[in-house]
Amino acid sequence: MGDLIRIHRVRAGHTQKTAADALMISESLMGAVERAERIPSRDLLMDAERLFVANGALEACCELVDEEKYPPKFLDWARLERLARVISAYETMLIPGLLQTEAYAYALYRSRVPAYSEEEIVRHVEARLERQAVLTRKSPPRIGYVIEESVLDRTLGGPEVLKEQLLHVLDCIERFNHLTVQVMPSDQHMHAGLMGPMQLMSTAEGRTLLYVEGQDGDRLTSKPEQVSDHFDLFGILRAQAHNPWKSAEIIETKVRQL
Repeated sequence: MGDLIRIHRVRAGHTQKTAADALMISESLMGAVERAERIPSRDLLMDAERLFVANGALEACCELVDEEKYPPKFLDWARLERLARVISAYETMLIPGLLQTEAYAYALYRSRVPAYSEEEIVRHVEARLERQAVLTRKSPPRIGYVIEESVLDRTLGGPEVLKEQLLHVLDCIERFNHLTVQVMPSDQHMHAGLMGPMQLMSTAEGRTLLYVEGQDGDRLTSKPEQVSDHFDLFGILRAQAHNPWKSAEIIETKVRQL
């Protein structure tokens, strides 16, 4: 991508300095992008596309930039998520990514050990927020979440960040009739999700997938037996959790307590 930008810059008769001035960025950033030391933003690519009259070559790189924001093992999931017919997840530690506010997502990535650089944090947060377009697309997927009650008490980023986040979840529940959120009560000591969190998906083409995150690595599989077993587990989890109406009441109570 850096080479492509450089080639079109030279063809357009620009030096790094004149191009940087026209694009309203620093010359050092221009050089870093061309040396593949910095990932250009989508806006920078589109501005360069117009400035260098690249005939669509740089615009076509926008999808590559979007995909650079995702961890390698999550990339296939993120691609398929755009085509999903059903998305289901059991979350034990955090509000699901598709429902996270910007402030909550920033707090999450700033808490990472070992720490991300600020540039990496911004890239990950942007990717997370962009994924949320699936909620409002034409013919959106049916989305079902089961969330541990303890997640609603974890003041990631502080009480105000959590309060804003819980209010956002309630707003999403009210706005989107294709979204269901259920809370797993803390006093439900035995249930089908004790082995850990999971994400499930089925696409319009009939593909079914399982994605599992862990401290020692992530796993994406489409093996029918494994995926089917986890769909069964998720069905049991939904039966063991509070119903959606009771769950919304619990979230409202948590908001009042903050």
